[in-house]
Amino acid sequence: MDKALRGAKAHKRGHLAEYVALIHLMLKGYRILGFRLKMPQGEIDILAQKSTRLHVVEVKQRRSHEEAFETVSTIQQERLWQAGLALQEKKPRLRKLDLVIDLYTLAPGKLPRHQINAFEKIERF
Repeated sequence: MDKALRGAKAHKRGHLAEYVALIHLMLKGYRILGFRLKMPQGEIDILAQKSTRLHVVEVKQRRSHEEAFETVSTIQQERLWQAGLALQEKKPRLRKLDLVIDLYTLAPGKLPRHQINAFEKIERF
């Protein structure tokens, strides 16, 4: 299989994973505020609210949940934080919410896993 076809299939699987996460989060009572939001800092797969929390949800599909977690670099984590903070700055109604970065992972043969506040805020000095 050539590289372009593999890439197209991976892209399609990624979109399917995002839809699975979106539906699952709605069933769990999350209010979806945005989907595939393009920000200067990076793309937010899902933006959701539950109670007093604003969830920036990164969706990953890999061979295992552990592998999915490991693919989110500290640079990507920081971009997700910055994108979430930028949205809060831009939208006054979001400012009162506590920002958290979640990870939603899918792995073959396993139930999906939603890790709330998966990445602690990295403090920069």
